[in-house]
Amino acid sequence: MIDPKRIKMMLGETFHRPIEALDIAPLFGDASSRIYYRLNWQEEGAGRSAILMAMAHSGGAKISAEIGGGGQAEIKEIPFINVQRHLSGCKIPVPEIYAYRASLGWMLLEDLGDVSLHAHVAQYAKNSQTLLDVYKNAISILIDMQYKATPEPEPRTIAHLRHFDSALFLWEFEHFIEYGIEHRTTFGKAKNGKTKKSAVSLPSQKREIMLGHFSKIATDLAAFPQVFTHRDYHSRNLMMQSDPDGTKIRVIDFQDALLGPAEYDLASLLRDSYVELPEEVIDELLAYYLETVNQTTGSSLRRDAVAFRESFDLISIQRNLKAAGRFIFIDKVKKKDHLLPYVTPTLNKVKQTLLKYPQLQALHRLLSDYVPELR
Repeated sequence: MIDPKRIKMMLGETFHRPIEALDIAPLFGDASSRIYYRLNWQEEGAGRSAILMAMAHSGGAKISAEIGGGGQAEIKEIPFINVQRHLSGCKIPVPEIYAYRASLGWMLLEDLGDVSLHAHVAQYAKNSQTLLDVYKNAISILIDMQYKATPEPEPRTIAHLRHFDSALFLWEFEHFIEYGIEHRTTFGKAKNGKTKKSAVSLPSQKREIMLGHFSKIATDLAAFPQVFTHRDYHSRNLMMQSDPDGTKIRVIDFQDALLGPAEYDLASLLRDSYVELPEEVIDELLAYYLETVNQTTGSSLRRDAVAFRESFDLISIQRNLKAAGRFIFIDKVKKKDHLLPYVTPTLNKVKQTLLKYPQLQALHRLLSDYVPELR
């Protein structure tokens, strides 16, 4: 439990005035191991607020961030602060950091409100033009981030010291095999009509064949040109804020940033586990991305349209399998089951994409033997 007296002291030292009445409200932290609180107080008759992020210590479990080139030993500050400083300097709309207390593991952040892109688009699901406008805004910020944040700064950031290589892509595929297949509990109907639970047994030979397919994809993905990659650029990590000039998008949860293919963040956004975008909307947004990139960024991000679509689809398969496996991992290991409803929609996206390409049919047949949603 956090200590209100210490929070008041931290606020007073940060904003240089005493804090009297303080309201502390816990916030839902989704899949994160961090705990968030909204702090509300009065200042000169006006309401003020900030977000307190309490960072949990690692439990020792290996995470994919450890695979992609490391880099933490060279950077003498925590990734959130290091990446935030870089993105802020590149004029990317990230939250301000007011204060950090390393001894407590507390960080005081700008309050961006409660309305995510996920919540925002739910209100306009049937208005395709509004949907297109807000997603084009998100894509414009993404392009800005890829173009401005990719050149290596001095001093280097942790994001420039780690990258998506074939080992990291393959690790995430293996993570899906482990939790999306081998440790997943499936439900079906027994002969007596009752619901039965069963675990999947993946023969070692089949596992090796599956890994062979995934290894080939991982090698292909790692060969793509690399840019600054947020890594979780989806609807729940983009916050909507009202502004006199219209609604603005702010970017959060960027601490795992690294270098990776430009298509990765775009796949996270358009093949989002939490939002079902119509295929025609995705087609139009991909065309918008390519047109904007080719007109505004010179040669650094330019892509051929056909090759770009194929690489986008291939990365979306990897990204969605990783996400589905992660949701099950969070349930099995962290005992948080709130993301399980998104497993099936995420795997449905994988099925649709696998079926588009003849060269992926063997992988599709193999996976469908063990993943019900892919049948």
